[in-house]
Amino acid sequence: MLRDEYPNLGSVFTVNLLHKKMTFLIDPEVSSHFFKAPESDLSQQEVYQFNVPTFGPRVVFDVDYSVRFYFSKWGESGEVDLKDELQRLIILTASRCLLGREVRDQLFDDVSALFHDLDNGMLPISVLFSYLPLPAHRRRDRARGKLSEIFSKIIGSRKRSGKSENDMLQCFIESKYKDGRQTTESEVTGLLIAALFAGQHTSSITSTWTGAYVMKYKEHFSAALDEQKKLMEKHGDKIDHDILSEMDVLYRCIKEALRLHPPLIMLMRASHSDFNVTTRDGKTYDIPKGHIVATSPVFANRLPHIFKNPDAYDPDRFSAGAFSYISFGGGRHGCLGEPFAYLQIKAIWSHLLRNFELELFSPFPEIDWNAMVVSVKGNVMVRYKRRQLS
Repeated sequence: MLRDEYPNLGSVFTVNLLHKKMTFLIDPEVSSHFFKAPESDLSQQEVYQFNVPTFGPRVVFDVDYSVRFYFSKWGESGEVDLKDELQRLIILTASRCLLGREVRDQLFDDVSALFHDLDNGMLPISVLFSYLPLPAHRRRDRARGKLSEIFSKIIGSRKRSGKSENDMLQCFIESKYKDGRQTTESEVTGLLIAALFAGQHTSSITSTWTGAYVMKYKEHFSAALDEQKKLMEKHGDKIDHDILSEMDVLYRCIKEALRLHPPLIMLMRASHSDFNVTTRDGKTYDIPKGHIVATSPVFANRLPHIFKNPDAYDPDRFSAGAFSYISFGGGRHGCLGEPFAYLQIKAIWSHLLRNFELELFSPFPEIDWNAMVVSVKGNVMVRYKRRQLS
């Protein structure tokens, strides 16, 4: 729809969405207010109500160990579905970092399966009809209830024992609101689920796209490999936060994959006041109070007047201005998990590059548009063979 309407209607246009009007702000010149406006003017709460059945009402690091442990189970050579492997790995790393010792040591398989049902219950139709009696929604609601039971037992056990763990779960248990009220068990559960969504889902998708692109374009694969060789000459086999931060080539490979395939296709706000925007050709549009205001990373990231050859994978391209690259949002509601996402994906791909020869032998993947978080369609089949980079 955006591809069809943008050439005719320009960077600001309104569409009817049942009983609501949705106004799109596409170019960075007009979307700056979308990202910079205070919550009193443009808020997220009303337009993201479809998250409530998943995260719960009133709610919205061990990576290296997990990566090494996971890939130690691969054989000397073989064939794998990279998408499936990375989904499993990243939910493991995210749960180790976010959900706490009890989940990762005792309940990981249960939580992983329930999380899968939650994930599949977030459909495009859920935006408008969050509680429609669909099979996917029923599975989502059952999974949410079982997760509540699991986390309630863990929280209760921690409180009774008086023991304190050094993890995010403990931070949520001990956190308080500004008025001094303690977080409830239901809210802590919602926070954990939201954190796992942020820490796992988009990272596994981006990891898969990154791998598919670097295996397709040998020049970028070679550049990323050369970077790992230089780092190993400098630091040996060691991987830590500082060494990961030196991986600029790999960083740009990830960033470009994310430009082409941002998992969130739309960002939305509810307008609580009238405002206006001015396009790059000088036209001014008045946006009335009551509209849903939206922008689209998947479309904005491919605007040809900002990105030359926008559909091409070119990790060396980046010099875009403010609000031109919005895969992690921006402004007041920029994604706080961005550094963690890059840390996870760099840790995974630095290990793969250093320890395996890799070949993509299935067709280059297509985009799966059937979920709220846009994913990779079908299998991404890869041949691997162990080797030691030197």
